[in-house]
Amino acid sequence: MKGGRKKALEAQNDIALKKFVAGRELVSEHPLFRTLLRYAYLSPSPSENRLIAAQGLAYVESGGRICCNSRRRAEPEQWARAIAHCLLHLGMGHFKEKERPVEWNVACDCAVEKFLSDLKFGAPLYDHALPSGINDEERLYRRLCEMPDKSEYADFGTAGQNTADMVVVEKKTSSRNPPRWSELFAAGLSAAVRSAVSVASGYRESLSADSGEKHTKAYEAKQWFISSYPLLGAIAANFKLIEDPLVCGRMEITVAAVSPSLSEIYVNPAYPLNAEELRFVMAHEFLHAALRHDARREWRDAYLWNVACDYVINRWLTEMGLGERPEGLLYDEQFNGMNAEAIYDRIVTDMRTYRKLATLRGVGLGDILPGERSQGADVDLDAFYRRALAQGLSFHGEQQRGYLPEGLIEEIRALSHPPIPWDVELARWFDEQFTPIEKIRSYARPSRRQSSTPDIPRPNRIVSQASLDGRTFGVILDTSGSMDRKLLAVALGAIAGYGAARDVPAVKVVFCDAAAYDAGYMKPEDIAGTVRVKGRGGTILQHGVDLLENAEDFPKEAPVLVITDGRCDKVAFRGREHGFLLPRGESLPFTPKGKVFRFSE
Repeated sequence: MKGGRKKALEAQNDIALKKFVAGRELVSEHPLFRTLLRYAYLSPSPSENRLIAAQGLAYVESGGRICCNSRRRAEPEQWARAIAHCLLHLGMGHFKEKERPVEWNVACDCAVEKFLSDLKFGAPLYDHALPSGINDEERLYRRLCEMPDKSEYADFGTAGQNTADMVVVEKKTSSRNPPRWSELFAAGLSAAVRSAVSVASGYRESLSADSGEKHTKAYEAKQWFISSYPLLGAIAANFKLIEDPLVCGRMEITVAAVSPSLSEIYVNPAYPLNAEELRFVMAHEFLHAALRHDARREWRDAYLWNVACDYVINRWLTEMGLGERPEGLLYDEQFNGMNAEAIYDRIVTDMRTYRKLATLRGVGLGDILPGERSQGADVDLDAFYRRALAQGLSFHGEQQRGYLPEGLIEEIRALSHPPIPWDVELARWFDEQFTPIEKIRSYARPSRRQSSTPDIPRPNRIVSQASLDGRTFGVILDTSGSMDRKLLAVALGAIAGYGAARDVPAVKVVFCDAAAYDAGYMKPEDIAGTVRVKGRGGTILQHGVDLLENAEDFPKEAPVLVITDGRCDKVAFRGREHGFLLPRGESLPFTPKGKVFRFSE
């Protein structure tokens, strides 16, 4: 008989323990309590010097220990409510010294239960309704101290009837810093809000941790951006994190990659990175997407453009001190102060060297992944990135979250404005070279007389010949035969139009291939119609440059425009203002010192 009772008691205790474990799992799955529970110590039995009332489930100590009477049979939802109740005492900072600790414990119990009731979490241990006006524990405490009858507010704790569920214990000396419970509670609130938004938008099915991304180091890094780094917080929240080693292996991703059009970031879990290195790597990928490096590539070689963008981003992140740069990432001091376009123009002159370098994806593989998206979605995506970065920059400055490089700030602001067409850029270049001429009034060529006073001659506005002297520019035209004739006509037409609009009376034209041919001066409006290709063979544009710079009839300060397809030798000017016009998709085999305009139809 005694053996049967013992087995029955063990079976009953086993059922009670299983329900306790199930309740604890409900708490750990909720984003609001997950972080708090991680730092608390959950004991399945009360302390030796502390007893729980017959109907009580748990109490919490000031050091973060939650003592539970796991032998008492209660439903998992009730255990979840009791454990969450104790965690909230820690997170809400309820362990304070008060003159009347009993009333303070009652006030805190009411405030916590009101919070859990509104949250609809777990099942309460009581069957009577909560009183009204219990949102603020401080006010309720002052009220309770003045009330003779407190029965209406009693028995909302978790330790049982007339038993306090908050116990102050002596602090033990330890080298370990105690958890900051209020900060952990704030992080849990933020995570709960994000999870609720994900559920409402249909991205996740429930608040459970298993329904979303797993809690890996990369996941924690992504959450850090969302909660603690406003510049990239909205960008990070929009991206889906993929950490499947099979997917990364199939896509040949060594460390990480990003697909801006699909809003996916890939991190290979097999590559060893610590928490700080992961922040650097993920910030690197987020900036690729946010700065629209995929769309800005245009005609450029995809891999070399990726390398150029890597140099820029890694320099910025290093200056910002954001995380820790992993060993082997692309970084070179010679590119300081240069944007991606300028770096590309430099490295494209030595493609053999730079094609051997590795991005975060690997050697010869860009970490900016292509992706297809509908045209309407692309427009929305561009608008999202522009808005998210602009707002993130504003929040970053308001909250003083750290240093941002000037180049990064300029690129973020530039994204808010559409790109300038090549012909507009060329027009601005002309404006810089030729200041407007002030016209004078002269009776040499009278204007039309007014009908009201036909007998009175009036002066006309004319341009003096003296102001036109030396007002010219040179055009060196690549006539090797490899240039597209239709695009060449577009470039010459634009030059002619801008020259005439800025009162340039004549333009010095030089044809150049293996040798230079001086075509003399032409009127701007006659350039496009009279130019004929004179030469053939290889292109040595330096001959044309030397011809203009040594010509006695060409002013020393006059600018020069070079029209070429980029298949030429190196060109050097002796301090003269100059620019290059290239068809879109072409590049020069050297680093130009003058401005480069890429024209198209």
